[in-house]
Amino acid sequence: MFRYTHAIVRKPGKNFADGITDSGLEKPVFEKALKQHIAYCEALKYCGLELTILEADEKYPDGCFVEDAAVVTEKVAIITNPGAETRRGEVEKIAEILSQYKKTEFISLDGYVEGGDVMKVGNHYYIGISGRTNEKGARQLSGILTKHGYSTSFIPVKTILHLKTGITHIGQNNFIAADAFADSFQQFHVIQTEQDEAYAANCLFINDFLLIPKGYPKIKNKVIAQGYQLIETEMSEFKKMNGGLTCLSLLF
Repeated sequence: MFRYTHAIVRKPGKNFADGITDSGLEKPVFEKALKQHIAYCEALKYCGLELTILEADEKYPDGCFVEDAAVVTEKVAIITNPGAETRRGEVEKIAEILSQYKKTEFISLDGYVEGGDVMKVGNHYYIGISGRTNEKGARQLSGILTKHGYSTSFIPVKTILHLKTGITHIGQNNFIAADAFADSFQQFHVIQTEQDEAYAANCLFINDFLLIPKGYPKIKNKVIAQGYQLIETEMSEFKKMNGGLTCLSLLF
């Protein structure tokens, strides 16, 4: 069974609240976001990961959401071209670091991909076609992945930000999903969130542990019943910026 050993994270900057969001929630409080990010990093360490912690870059208020800058596989790291124009410079530092560990390839030109739209299940990658990942980018990504021995398929993402905003793979044949994706994965065991806990569909399975956002008791009880070892992580300030647990790290 594959186990992650490393993670790249970036601290939120003081201008974190100036990032992109349509959550409709109040602005995040920087000091709270920083404390939550520190706790998140401690959770990753508890799961057995060695962390590369980048300082905030205030040119990029969304820069703490490092997942969108790359798709990292066992064989290759694919540096993305984010669909949000203000985020495209984020990839340079991520590419520099990942090139120390992996062969790197790049999404280019008018193809756009953000890592939040890419979900790995075994050797298969589901690629969401969303407002941030277009078909040209998805086809470039699919071509690179196929060249390295992986299979791919495309999933339309219409009502939420990224594919993994609405569904995450939590090991074996198990998924957590909000309403929008439950029917698309009927061949698997889908643990469905209640409508008022849709945010909790974004969970993070690392080695033997499942990180879930704190404050969602219904989904917590459902996954406990499946035998998972849980780590609850407070995510209130990142939720305000459309961010979730998977967004804050690149695992490999």
